[in-house]
Amino acid sequence: MPRDEIYTEQNAATGTFEFSEAVAEVFPDMLKRSIPGYEASIRAIRSLAQQYVQPDSHCYDLGCSLGAATLAMREGINVAGCRIIAIDNAPAMVSRCKEIIAEDKSDISVDIIAGDVRYTDIDNASMVVMNYTLQFLPIDERQQMIGKIAKGMRPGGVFVLSEKVVDEDPGIEAMLIDLHHNFKRRHAYSELEISRKRAAIENVLVPESVAKHKERMRAAGFQHVGVWLRYFNFVSLVAIR
Repeated sequence: MPRDEIYTEQNAATGTFEFSEAVAEVFPDMLKRSIPGYEASIRAIRSLAQQYVQPDSHCYDLGCSLGAATLAMREGINVAGCRIIAIDNAPAMVSRCKEIIAEDKSDISVDIIAGDVRYTDIDNASMVVMNYTLQFLPIDERQQMIGKIAKGMRPGGVFVLSEKVVDEDPGIEAMLIDLHHNFKRRHAYSELEISRKRAAIENVLVPESVAKHKERMRAAGFQHVGVWLRYFNFVSLVAIR
């Protein structure tokens, strides 16, 4: 696994964060060392696919990056006639994702599409995953995105939304940030790397509160909404149509 050294002193990465060729190369290591609970969320997506994916339906991985959630759904699906649609707007991610999926041996069909999730049609869906994707969309477009997902889902379908969040209590938020930075230190990120990454991603990734995400999903028509995984300021919510 290539090591994430994008923000080290020798590389001196500057500017805003983007899903470039360099990021695609080290993305698995970046996720493992940056997002607490990420691997647990992927395992749980597989379990949800086993339980909720319906025959002859579509499953969506919106903002698929290298296809981790796609592979998890592919492993979990145990009914016939399903197709996974994986979408990402970063060419480097799409290219590498196609290589990874091609190496996976499964009978579940996967379409990997280069495109903007905001303009993707959602239909006949029994499972939709947005794994750390919504946070990169403009806030004023997020309700429309969630509404489109809900409208395109079958009754009883499951929607998984994973996001970095902010706590409504400033004191708790400060504590969570410290805990997250300590998590990165334990995974051998330097103070310089932590500082540079935070500066690069500011205003690119705009987090919201758990309450706001729940409110948005209920307004879109999801019947049941709740947090099913949380590790510091990283949260995965599940909603049933």
